[in-house]
Amino acid sequence: MNHEAPLLTIGFLTFNLSTVLMLVITAIIVFLIAFFATRNLKLKPTGMQNFMEWVMDFVKGIIQSNMDWKTGGRFHILGITLIMFIAVANLLGLPFSGIVINHELWWKSPTADPTVTLTLAAMVMVLATYYGIKMRGAKHYFGTFFQPMSFMFPLKIVEEFANTLTLGLRLYGNIYAGEILLGLIAGIAGSGFLGFLGGFIPGMAWIGFSIFIGFIQAFIFTMLTMVYLSHKVSEDH
Repeated sequence: MNHEAPLLTIGFLTFNLSTVLMLVITAIIVFLIAFFATRNLKLKPTGMQNFMEWVMDFVKGIIQSNMDWKTGGRFHILGITLIMFIAVANLLGLPFSGIVINHELWWKSPTADPTVTLTLAAMVMVLATYYGIKMRGAKHYFGTFFQPMSFMFPLKIVEEFANTLTLGLRLYGNIYAGEILLGLIAGIAGSGFLGFLGGFIPGMAWIGFSIFIGFIQAFIFTMLTMVYLSHKVSEDH
């Protein structure tokens, strides 16, 4: 199961074509879900519209559990986009996990790549910093790094990096480990009739568990995003 990643090097930049492909597919799926859910809006929602309104209410609840709606309402679209994008990305590798062409792994969840999850985490921290400065002022924002005592400054800097790493690596670790185990079970199931009998039930059980984990991790990432934003922009922080 030693499969290589399809790489493309342009100058000093190297791109994982599998990750790029899966990110594009994820974005297309999320766009189509949002498009069809909002194409024919009705006063009494049904079908996809009902699902989208549930997602909107769910994310609104996440925001309101961390900050008042007057402050947090501006992050509503961000939260909806994050939870849908990450949920789809987490689940994308399950249906056709392990598609290999010429010993290169082409189909996997994009969130099974640490580059993707750490980039998402860094984006969240950059946005939190931007809105912290924009809404509270640069003086107040940078002043929080010296509170409650000035010697806390180095620890606050470490905390910023630690939050970024844990946010990204938590998502990556859960999805990557799940896909590795699913690949091992699939290998056992494909080894023969007895292997199929021994691997089918655990495989189905693990797929069900992976779906649950995929949604939970999307929720946790979105929740922590709102927690970090709240710490930067709320009056009581």
